[in-house]
Amino acid sequence: MTTPDSEGLLAEQLLRLTRRVHRIQKRHLEHRDLGITPAQSRLLRTLAHFGSPPRMADLAERLEVVPRAVTTLVDGLEASGMVRRVPDPANRRVIRIEVTEEGRKALRELREARRSAAEEILAPLTTAERTVLLGLLDTLIDGDGEGLGGIGGMGGVGTGRC
Repeated sequence: MTTPDSEGLLAEQLLRLTRRVHRIQKRHLEHRDLGITPAQSRLLRTLAHFGSPPRMADLAERLEVVPRAVTTLVDGLEASGMVRRVPDPANRRVIRIEVTEEGRKALRELREARRSAAEEILAPLTTAERTVLLGLLDTLIDGDGEGLGGIGGMGGVGTGRC
């Protein structure tokens, strides 16, 4: 049984781990010298998950941010040649955002940076501990109580998810 103190400690540990993950990922990104911010990398990864170039509003909704924030991020990525604005073929008033070849190269580098950051973070864990952690994280992320029963799908580990 957990006590309020142990739940507070657990919450604090989760927040500390989150900050550590962000710091390590940021370091790995800087090491690769891609010249993009973590927020821009998130937008680029999100953009890559659309089947066709989305509108700015679609990106804002998916990222759960205001459209103005997306405009600023797209401006930066466009200036670095990673995305471009293209007119919608069905409605010339609508602008869509597509990933360029330079952006696809950056996405590959981002995946590698995230993978190496994850390897660094998980290095102290054994294979068995990683399996348990995966099940626990799946339970927390999905919130459905499936827990370790969902390990067969391996969640986001090794699936190439961004």
